[in-house]
Amino acid sequence: MLFSINETMGQYSELFMLLAAGTYTVAFIAFAWDLAKSSKMLRAVDLKAAELAAQATTAEAARVPVGVGSATAGGDVDRSDADVSGPVGRAERPTSAVSSRGTAAGAGQTADGSMRYAGERRAPARVAVALTVLGAAIHAAGVITRALGAGRVPWGNMYEFLTTGAFVAVAVFLLVLIRRDLRFLGTFVIGLAIIMLVAASIAFWTPVGHLVPALQSYWLIIHVSIAVMSSALFTLTFAMSALQLVQSHRQKTIAAGGADKLGFMRLVPNALSLENLSYRINAIAFVGWTFTLMFGAIWAEKAWGRFWGWDTKEVWTFVIWVVYAGYLHARATRGWTGTRAAWLSIVGYLCVVFNFTIVNQFFNGLHSYSGL
Repeated sequence: MLFSINETMGQYSELFMLLAAGTYTVAFIAFAWDLAKSSKMLRAVDLKAAELAAQATTAEAARVPVGVGSATAGGDVDRSDADVSGPVGRAERPTSAVSSRGTAAGAGQTADGSMRYAGERRAPARVAVALTVLGAAIHAAGVITRALGAGRVPWGNMYEFLTTGAFVAVAVFLLVLIRRDLRFLGTFVIGLAIIMLVAASIAFWTPVGHLVPALQSYWLIIHVSIAVMSSALFTLTFAMSALQLVQSHRQKTIAAGGADKLGFMRLVPNALSLENLSYRINAIAFVGWTFTLMFGAIWAEKAWGRFWGWDTKEVWTFVIWVVYAGYLHARATRGWTGTRAAWLSIVGYLCVVFNFTIVNQFFNGLHSYSGL
């Protein structure tokens, strides 16, 4: 009877995970639509502004008195020193409402360094956030029913770690949205969550079952929960660092007089703002990862009688700690800013992904009980 109930809860959990993935997919499309639609709108506003500026310049030139400037021998006026240049091209515009005939106020708003919510009303973005909240609620139901079916915390194997990790990543994203306008990250965060859910269901699916003796400890709750939270924060900073590289390249291209071929990046803050916020979040996640490493060593001593045994999983957990420690140290004391800092942050996240996929799947060791 008990087994039947557990199996039923497991089936409900899989159904909820499927519904959550579907809802996230629609939210992903809405976020992408917001980027595309807003980019088109901003481009139209820029063209209108350039047209109005050109008209104003022409009208101003027509009002210049004949006596202004240095007269030539033929009586002509030399206007070589007059300022008749058009609007100066710029990589970023500050957040400001742009109103014109047929254009709603706020249509031309772009992201600024504060990442605060402005007065614009972007319907696709609001729909995308609402769908993300709905998907997270369904996802939470899937995680809870998995826990009820297993009779324990739902992160005892790769399937459970991926599904729970995806939920935490989305939940952290939604919590940060309360204070910061990070909707430009929605496409990337929700896309990663969908990939994690699909990978969990296809490659790492594991039926509801009991844990091996080594995992039957309260340290599972402490150690793994902190690891999941830290990984979720690293996911956010990975997306920010990737966008930082793209934005930095775009800003250099525009500064050099090139064409802006990535209009959707107008909704993304400048590279420096992305770097600063990524650095702060990485610092918090690094503290969590430090506790992950420490509590893992304490758990290892209780389970196997030693704090450190150079197990593959332990080594890669330490490698991740070293990479992010190097990132924080290099940026704070050695002046590693800009693209170098972004690449180091990305390398750290790739190590996280490698640790929780390749190491678990292909390396034998004391941690080879992930359900694979």
